[in-house]
Amino acid sequence: MVQKQRAHLLTDDILTNENTWPTLLGKLAVEYRTLKAMVTIYCQHHHHTQILCDDCRHFLQYAHTRLDRCPYGEAKPTCKICPIHCYKADYKEKSRTIMRYAGPRMLVHHPILAIRHLVADRKPVPDKPAPGASNRHQRKAAASRNTSSQ
Repeated sequence: MVQKQRAHLLTDDILTNENTWPTLLGKLAVEYRTLKAMVTIYCQHHHHTQILCDDCRHFLQYAHTRLDRCPYGEAKPTCKICPIHCYKADYKEKSRTIMRYAGPRMLVHHPILAIRHLVADRKPVPDKPAPGASNRHQRKAAASRNTSSQ
């Protein structure tokens, strides 16, 4: 019972402390920043909070995990045009709702991120992703290289 409580506390700490989440590399980090900005705009206007509510924070953590595990890695297309649907149905619908609301407002609040996102929408979908191209695979490969060189 105590282990379950500790695991629950650890899970809550991971969700609340973004610094403990795995690092996203390159374009995935920019895409995450864009998504975080959209979720923040949505949450502030719909849930009337200055910080993210639990529901939006859980969604953001889920999206972070999906970005980390995206098979395309840094060649990832925007989710709207991606042939691989990695979000569960309820998260996919929440993502659509958030983006429909926050997308137009991004031009006012975060114009550079908004323009980058619009440009990324125009890029063609890359061919089938190479094995091991995901951010997660890249992180683990780099970590194993670091430990083997020590």
